[in-house]
Amino acid sequence: MSPHAEPPIPVLAEAGRVWLENLEPCLEHGRFPIKRTVGESVRVSVDAVTDGHDRIAVVLRHRPAGAAQWTEVFMRHVRNDRWEASFTIETLRAHEYTVAGWLDPFASWLDGLQKKVAAGQDVAVELQEGRGLLEAAAGRAEGAERTRLRNAAELLVAEQEIEDAVALVSAPDLARLMRRHADRSRQTVYQLVLRVDTGRERARTGAWYEYFPRSAAAEAGTGPGLRAAAERLPAVAAMGFDVVYLPPIHPIGHAHRKGPNNTLTPGPEDPGSPWAIGAPSGGHTAIHPDLGSLEDFAFFGQRARELGLEVALDLAFQCAPDHPWVTEHPSFFRRRPDGSIQYAENPPKKYQDIYPLNFDTEDWQELWQALLEVTLFWCERGVGIFRVDNPHTKPIRFWQWLIAAVKAQYPETVFLSEAFTRPKLMYALAKAGFDQSYTYFTWRNTADELQEYLTEITRPPVSDFFRPNFFANTPDILPQYLQFGGKPAFRVRAVLASTLAASYGIYSGFELYENEALPGGEEYLDSEKYQVRVRDWDQPDTLAPLLTRLNAIRRENPALHGNASLRFHATDNEHLLCYSKSAPGADGRENVIIVVANLDPHHRHSGWVELPLDALDLGPRDVYQLHDLLDDQRFLWQGPRNYVELDPSLPAHVFRLRRHVRTEHDFDYYM
Repeated sequence: MSPHAEPPIPVLAEAGRVWLENLEPCLEHGRFPIKRTVGESVRVSVDAVTDGHDRIAVVLRHRPAGAAQWTEVFMRHVRNDRWEASFTIETLRAHEYTVAGWLDPFASWLDGLQKKVAAGQDVAVELQEGRGLLEAAAGRAEGAERTRLRNAAELLVAEQEIEDAVALVSAPDLARLMRRHADRSRQTVYQLVLRVDTGRERARTGAWYEYFPRSAAAEAGTGPGLRAAAERLPAVAAMGFDVVYLPPIHPIGHAHRKGPNNTLTPGPEDPGSPWAIGAPSGGHTAIHPDLGSLEDFAFFGQRARELGLEVALDLAFQCAPDHPWVTEHPSFFRRRPDGSIQYAENPPKKYQDIYPLNFDTEDWQELWQALLEVTLFWCERGVGIFRVDNPHTKPIRFWQWLIAAVKAQYPETVFLSEAFTRPKLMYALAKAGFDQSYTYFTWRNTADELQEYLTEITRPPVSDFFRPNFFANTPDILPQYLQFGGKPAFRVRAVLASTLAASYGIYSGFELYENEALPGGEEYLDSEKYQVRVRDWDQPDTLAPLLTRLNAIRRENPALHGNASLRFHATDNEHLLCYSKSAPGADGRENVIIVVANLDPHHRHSGWVELPLDALDLGPRDVYQLHDLLDDQRFLWQGPRNYVELDPSLPAHVFRLRRHVRTEHDFDYYM
């Protein structure tokens, strides 16, 4: 080619005149899937434009991954060339979606016809054009729809009155037929097919309760084992929890075993930390001899299911120094220059009883496969939920691979990430496949802190891949708010955790207001991680009644089953936090929950809260009832601003909105 020759005209993949861009939801240009659970909808929007003034049609296309055919939903124009439509996840399979658009000559023609008729112009030629469009569409249709289109074509030119002709072609059913049988030979299809990672309902919502089976067995007083620990299950179910989560149940190493309060000098009877996994009796697929056998685990799981509980198991990929893998697979561990294996550290903390796995080993494929086999071993024994210990200390790509491999065989499996780490690393793990994650809720105490953090994690794009699980405490973390706030602090944190997030959890002892910490830190004094804790569950004034009520409220109100509708509302007192959630109720009416909480555990606080009446479908003069679901009190409010006063003894209102109705008999009641 000479330096002055014209470059060749590129061959286009398509010549459609509709331009599509900014498709949402879309994570990093389609690199990662968004998350939804069965029954949830995916609201898709896109910018769709064309040159000139022609009308366009845009469709949302969706299907279960691997299906041969797309299901199409016509999108509606909402504003400024933005189009929108939704589809619902109906099966526990990954889904795909994209959009397509094309010129709509019939809509363009009809728009022009109506304008010309309104201006009194002659439209004889336009009617002939319309007839041609109808006949062309009839040629692409079949059966009754073809007949309907052909009849419309004939009637269009046969009508004596222009107004009748316009009314004929303006019929909504005719417009739908014309869109359905449009000429799409030059349509534009969005260049990306995006994916939805689909989970079951428990991936989105649930109440978790954590307890150590060895302590529960000791409390039962009927001997060691998971069968004895199962005697705690009825109490957990009675409080309304959905998931019982067990720390590791495997053999515990003897080498460098820790004693009470993480000391290096254990006594002969000290049980050690369950996270120091492995002993001569077995590793990650074995059960601690004191807890019994696989048959005992099956008994525990069956008893839980009978009570409506699911069992979540801890997945901790690390080993005690006497784990069988240390001798069977020495390449799985990192050795120091002196030949010793490096134990786990998080300076200044030292975990001499734990060897981390070496994911940089040349035998990494063997290591990955061994860990997958461990996970599948427990899936085969009925475990559908895993709480994963410290996933941020293992490669993200490993988790992406393992979770996908497990869900290929057990798609109902739920993975909870225990990643108290940097925000972007937490988000990366969620994008890699974790269904839920621990969060910073534990350390967010003021109204401003809670509002800022919750707004971040409950709005797109974060909410499209990150599902929070608000644990109020853990065996590792006793927040200072609970240490020094007394019983009111436990009450308000229970309300916040259970109503702000669709998934929340507590570690046992929370309901007994346990708040003794090691001096100067956030670790429990006499931590159950290192010793058996026998508790008196029959003591008076526990938190169990409040937890029971909160879990009942959660089950009865769909508004609390998700996070997307969370909205915060203004108050004139910095110690008062007000927020609401909403969702369609089982009766077809909108279910609205409004929470007002006193965040100061030491003092009574009062003030004015301001509700958005338009969003609640209320007028400025409407009287409406707020039913406090915690203590069954009812309040009549009017207008946007109303007064509240909360004492630390019951530091929150959990209201259900009941709208004012005036009947034909001129008396009032509330829905």
